[in-house]
Amino acid sequence: MAPRFVVFCLAGLVVLALVPLPPLSTAQTRSAEPNNIVPAARAIELDVPFVPKGGPGTGVGPVQFLTRARLDLDAGTVTLPLEQGRTASGEPVWFVLTDASEAAAARAQGVNHAAKLANAHGKAVREVTRAADGTWVFGRGRVDFSPERKVEPGEEPKLFPPRAAAPGSVGDADYTPLVRLGSVVYNAPVLAQGPSATELDAFCDGRVDYRRVHDNVLAICPRTRSVTLGLTLGFSVGRPILYFSTEANDPLPAALEGATYAPALKDVPVGAGDRPDSAVERLVLVLNGARERGHPHRQGIESALAERLSPLNVLGGVPTLGDDYSPLWDVFPVEWTREALDQQLRARLTDEATIIGFVDRDWLAGPGGTAFGPAGMIVNCPVVLRVY
Repeated sequence: MAPRFVVFCLAGLVVLALVPLPPLSTAQTRSAEPNNIVPAARAIELDVPFVPKGGPGTGVGPVQFLTRARLDLDAGTVTLPLEQGRTASGEPVWFVLTDASEAAAARAQGVNHAAKLANAHGKAVREVTRAADGTWVFGRGRVDFSPERKVEPGEEPKLFPPRAAAPGSVGDADYTPLVRLGSVVYNAPVLAQGPSATELDAFCDGRVDYRRVHDNVLAICPRTRSVTLGLTLGFSVGRPILYFSTEANDPLPAALEGATYAPALKDVPVGAGDRPDSAVERLVLVLNGARERGHPHRQGIESALAERLSPLNVLGGVPTLGDDYSPLWDVFPVEWTREALDQQLRARLTDEATIIGFVDRDWLAGPGGTAFGPAGMIVNCPVVLRVY
């Protein structure tokens, strides 16, 4: 397989890939060990060099949210159970389960409990039924994986927005990853539709044909009922987390993230925050953070495009760090104001409370100095792990 980038969820605005990262020096490793601080996994060590050792009773992770997943933190990947369903006409549908709106269903499936998904309505949710043999039957909605993904960054000094962007997979007007089975709303992103098990087994070793499957799939294998995807580093409540992306409600973020464009997700209201009727959670995307590789405060779109690294988004509540989690992330872009830059206040942001405080002080604002608020873009990004 030709070298390719691992997709990052950029809250509906950009996506870049994990690249091989340089190992920590021996001196760095030795200096960390006496203080119960250990080197981080290779996939995150450039931006999070060390992590607490943790252990029972310490309150320190790692905490894995998707209990049936297999993680390779050095490679920056997650391997999930691959589910097979079908359409009413019999076409194979290959998908994963990541979240459920009811706690009992989430425990039974080993996925995240996301109560907010019950607030998704209209075309954003499609109905499924269960056949006599237990197979899920999807009544409507289809994804075309044949388009060629295209992203051409802008010219220096501003790489965003890109000069050209086209998603590599497109859902029809009825496709959405959210499905209702009985009283439960599940997050069930489709990663392939149409190919038989035999055809997909040709991709067990990672030599994937992206005309047949989702652009964030690194290997897919019906024979072993597994699929491997790339992970993204971000932060929630000051702690590093890992997640992946599968859909976006707009062609631009879908192209930039390697995600499926799912227009039906436009039926999910943005800006709802933690209102009782909200189906989303906020994700803050920095536009003009420090961009140099290895900079201790590196963060943001420009950095991601320039260095092909994670933008280090700041997410709201995730499991164990809040009860307001949703995999539907409502992007709030921010940029450091001229006042903040002149005072050399720019630093890496890792929690919402600090961001809101900086907005109040006029150190952060929306794009071009506009009011801090939603961009109107939603990306489906299930969380996998709290690093500590």
